[in-house]
Amino acid sequence: MKVLKIDHLGIAVHSIEEAKKLFQDTLGLKFEGSETVAEQKVTTAFFPVGDSEVELLESTASDGPIAKYLEKRGEGIQHIAFRVENIEEALTELKEKGIKLIDEKPRLGAGGAKIAFLHPKSTHGVLIEISERED
Repeated sequence: MKVLKIDHLGIAVHSIEEAKKLFQDTLGLKFEGSETVAEQKVTTAFFPVGDSEVELLESTASDGPIAKYLEKRGEGIQHIAFRVENIEEALTELKEKGIKLIDEKPRLGAGGAKIAFLHPKSTHGVLIEISERED
């Protein structure tokens, strides 16, 4: 498996509009737009920082994974995403190395990326996303 870079940091927020005030207005990051991923019950907003991005995550449903995260832990870093060269090969290798996978097969994420999550019980309590996207 080849990890190319940290793709993004996912931050769970109650309101993208409110959080934009910090990332755009205060820190001066450029807002790249938002996208709703209905399958994951989330709206995302991206702010590029060098070769990586900050991704804000706002739930679109009270039973969505981000809503559950916010209820349990409050706002904050929800996951770290690593960009890999080949997500299918990465998932096979990780499974062979004993990593518990949330996603056995890649699914479609924001921006057309192929994504998969690794279970925090196998990754020292950190929710890790791996992603593959065309540049």
